[in-house]
Amino acid sequence: MRWPRRIALALVLLLTVPALAGATALRLNYAGEYEKGTKTRGKDAVWLGHAWVDGRKKDADLDAFAARTRGTGIRDLYVHAGPLEHDGTLPATRYPRARWLIDGVHRRIPGLRVQAWLGDKLATESPDGLRLERAASRAAVVRSADRILAAGFDGVHFDLEPLHSGDRDYLSLLDDLRVLTQARRVPLSVAAHQMDPLPTVHSVAGAVTGSPKWWSQEFFGEVARRVDQIAVMSYDTWMPLESLYGGYVAQQTSLALEVTPRSTDLLMGLPFFHEDDLGHWENAETVAAAIRGTRLGLGRTDRERERFGVALYVDFAAEEEDWAAYREEWH
Repeated sequence: MRWPRRIALALVLLLTVPALAGATALRLNYAGEYEKGTKTRGKDAVWLGHAWVDGRKKDADLDAFAARTRGTGIRDLYVHAGPLEHDGTLPATRYPRARWLIDGVHRRIPGLRVQAWLGDKLATESPDGLRLERAASRAAVVRSADRILAAGFDGVHFDLEPLHSGDRDYLSLLDDLRVLTQARRVPLSVAAHQMDPLPTVHSVAGAVTGSPKWWSQEFFGEVARRVDQIAVMSYDTWMPLESLYGGYVAQQTSLALEVTPRSTDLLMGLPFFHEDDLGHWENAETVAAAIRGTRLGLGRTDRERERFGVALYVDFAAEEEDWAAYREEWH
């Protein structure tokens, strides 16, 4: 019985020692003092739900939202105007009240940009969804972006998931979209996956589960160089403790800063939602921890970076404590 016991002990050590070492590293990453000036640069954003363009929101709602955001660092609104159809098209019936919202925001809060948030499920891990490998589908996405910009939006923000690291078809789509947005002189923005917390972990996760959660840092940089604004979805991290989550966000902030050109706005996502599941622990993934991690990562890596901010996900799930933490910790 000695050998089975020894093998079992070896397996336990093989699994627990790296996990403990990683947890210790993240906890240490969450420690320390802020560098001077690691606060809002007035380039923050917030994701807004579909109710703002389908008729459910009214003038009173817009008045209240304007009062809430006035005096903060929020500059961009990502308003859900999709989803795209799986062939890349977008019916205009998806955003019937877009003009009301755009005009109302510009009138109440001059300087805020209203971007159309477009997304779809990709057919990367299931048979149904948008297939970026099809040139016709990519062309349809570009046409959909053109039409929604013609409706008056100040920019376009894409969130296509699950998007695997190294997807050349996605990069080709961004190249085509950039031609459009530069011609219209509006920003091209994307939501981005987190980066490998350890080298090549996305490859290992993909081989084991078929669903790689992370991008390589190199691929993140390739995406960042093709857009005007990139927002890291730095939540749903599986971290069970606030200190581990904050340390993880600090690491992600540093990784993103290292490969994002200074000509691109880099935003770190804040968890403005409340639920408990395997990917998101409400008591761990807090706004305060995310901001602390963001500030620590910014201070350690590139505290002079001007084109930097945070992105709040998402308005319809946010509570007063989330808005309070954003104001108190980031301003």
